[in-house]
Amino acid sequence: MSPLLTFAPDMTTDSLRSNKAVSNWLLFGVFMLIVQILLGGITRLSGSGLSITEWDVVTGTLPPLSKTAWLAEFDKYKNTPQFQLLNSDFTLKDFQFIFFWEWFHRLWARLMGMVFATGFIYFLVKRYFKKEMVTPLIILFILGALQGAVGWIMVASGLVGDAVYVKPTKLALHFILAMGLLCYTFWFALQLKVKKEDITVSKPISNFTWALLLLLIVQLLFGALMAGHKAATAAPTWPMINDAWIPAQLFKESPLLINFIENKITIHFIHRNLAYLLLLLVIVWYFTTAKVKGSSLFTATRFIPLLITLLQVLLGVLSVLTSLQIIPNRWGVFEWMAQLHQLTGMCLLLSLVWVLYLVRRA
Repeated sequence: MSPLLTFAPDMTTDSLRSNKAVSNWLLFGVFMLIVQILLGGITRLSGSGLSITEWDVVTGTLPPLSKTAWLAEFDKYKNTPQFQLLNSDFTLKDFQFIFFWEWFHRLWARLMGMVFATGFIYFLVKRYFKKEMVTPLIILFILGALQGAVGWIMVASGLVGDAVYVKPTKLALHFILAMGLLCYTFWFALQLKVKKEDITVSKPISNFTWALLLLLIVQLLFGALMAGHKAATAAPTWPMINDAWIPAQLFKESPLLINFIENKITIHFIHRNLAYLLLLLVIVWYFTTAKVKGSSLFTATRFIPLLITLLQVLLGVLSVLTSLQIIPNRWGVFEWMAQLHQLTGMCLLLSLVWVLYLVRRA
């Protein structure tokens, strides 16, 4: 992780108390981030992301409170390509449903900002912050602000031209930045929470875990592209991809590189096979760690990445097989599978960050 997040906490009684309070605050932030990312998934799966056409930081906190206000918001939505090309049969009730999820997603983001600001001011007044915490806290604030800005850029990409959804590449960027913020916050909390005697030294395991983490980041990126392109329906079969192990349409687009961000079959093929590769490597990683004499905490938790990976692959397969059951603007089996698939993806990422913290190269 970043050298900016490498420091040795003071172990005096007062410092232990302050470290515990700050780490609990950060872990609560991790929880709120997970909820926010899940809300983003619900917003995407329910087609709600473009229902609010403006970003009003203050006045947008409250939803419309009268029928007149609702109709005014509905009229704004009627001017979007999504309504005109996809949802022209929407009633006010349909609009209120998708509006709620986008509004709640934004409200939760505001609540996270309040929790961060309130905790920051409280701990600053109480002098719980050590000087080595200042830079990571500033980075957290910048990452959070950047995430909000990219979120609006993403929404704006779906309000122009003939777009009926946000641009998949911007969705992927928004998602990956959220994963980075999540990991950074979690690592910061672990530095204040985990005791020195719980650290294991093993350069091979640390390097192996880093390789898994980098591969998982690529996998999550293609997962976001899968979601943005709704590529599950492009090949709703398993184990083969539309009756072929290697689809013929992998490189049908020109230039060649555009296939990796625009071609649904290519994205689907890469995402599916990266899952198999990750599963194989995590199994090898698990049996390799059994040979390492580590701390009791590492030994007790090293099974977690393997367990989550197995569940993640299963949910991925179920998401693909149920994708033909998608009904626009309706929540069904596929949506549940996809949402759980996203949740386990975040848990797998955090489990690898956990291992990276516990296992050091030196």
